[in-house]
Amino acid sequence: MAAPSPEDPSLEMHFKGHRDAVTCVDFSPNTKQLASGSMDSCLMVWHMKPKSRAYHFTGHKDAVTCVNFSPSGHLLASGSRDKTIRIWVPNVKGESTVFRAHTATVRSVHFCSDGQSLVTASDDKTVKVWSTHRQKFLFSLSQHINWVRCARFSPDGRLIVSASDDKTVKLWDKTSRECVHSYCEHGSFVTYVDFHPSGTCIAAAGMDNTVKVWDVRTHRLLQHYQLHSAAVNALSFHPAGNYLVTASSDSTLKILDLMEGRLLYTLHGHQGPATTVAFSRTGDYFASGGSDEQVMVWKSNFDATDYGEAIKVQRPPASLVSSSRNLTVSILEQRLTLTEDKLKQCLENQQLIMQKTIP
Repeated sequence: MAAPSPEDPSLEMHFKGHRDAVTCVDFSPNTKQLASGSMDSCLMVWHMKPKSRAYHFTGHKDAVTCVNFSPSGHLLASGSRDKTIRIWVPNVKGESTVFRAHTATVRSVHFCSDGQSLVTASDDKTVKVWSTHRQKFLFSLSQHINWVRCARFSPDGRLIVSASDDKTVKLWDKTSRECVHSYCEHGSFVTYVDFHPSGTCIAAAGMDNTVKVWDVRTHRLLQHYQLHSAAVNALSFHPAGNYLVTASSDSTLKILDLMEGRLLYTLHGHQGPATTVAFSRTGDYFASGGSDEQVMVWKSNFDATDYGEAIKVQRPPASLVSSSRNLTVSILEQRLTLTEDKLKQCLENQQLIMQKTIP
């Protein structure tokens, strides 16, 4: 077998400690810590430095379903089947504050980019917005007619996107609290959704095994991927905006090249469903979790040749970041505004690529 080239992703480390399926992972902004939640009701904070002892946080009375570090890294939010949200200080003490307002399982937690607000999604069919520092519930968004699996702020904090078992993705204006648009193209429950780093596109994953990318300004479907053989449970954009990683119940992770509209890598690591995946804030790493109770950390590598320099600088000039991200989106629009013919052609090409890779 040929040795992997330097550009291929590689498994760097894996963490064992959960006693049931891992449901969620998130890196701290400085990539020194990795948080994970599990059906075992525990939250773990792992240290990326070798041989450091992990923090083990208990407090939730049922499965932990979601986790997210604040932009500063000083706080960690989690949601649970016990209907609560907890805000933790991710240190050895692991002190937490409880937020209560949802009346069913909390599926998703996400901090706004300014750290001031938190958005949550629940099986009570609502999306809720909270003030982080005042520790106060602010308002609900209530147009979904089934469980809400995921809710995320846009990078500028003005919009919220949510994904639901009612088979829709909804885009909300945070200020007016109105639903701006509903995307209804999914054939089944929508499990996960997130904004492209530029804020101009969203990607959603579904139980129908697909990933779809839409433009939030024109609401056009830009891309459609049907590459997994089972439900897609989670996805994460590379911070540069040109790659997307997905996690599926078919046990694989897949890395998609959004510029070319094609599959780059299929990664086999988990035994059983891969439930969660997330890039680090710099894109150097991504982490995954599965029903095999494992947390895996992968080194990206594939971005090193073409995009590394732009995003690995600690504080890149704003113009460099914005111009490169805008370029990504404009190329997305030029190449990948798919008519039905082009969509068919794209899917045929993807099938051919997959046939070639199967020995």
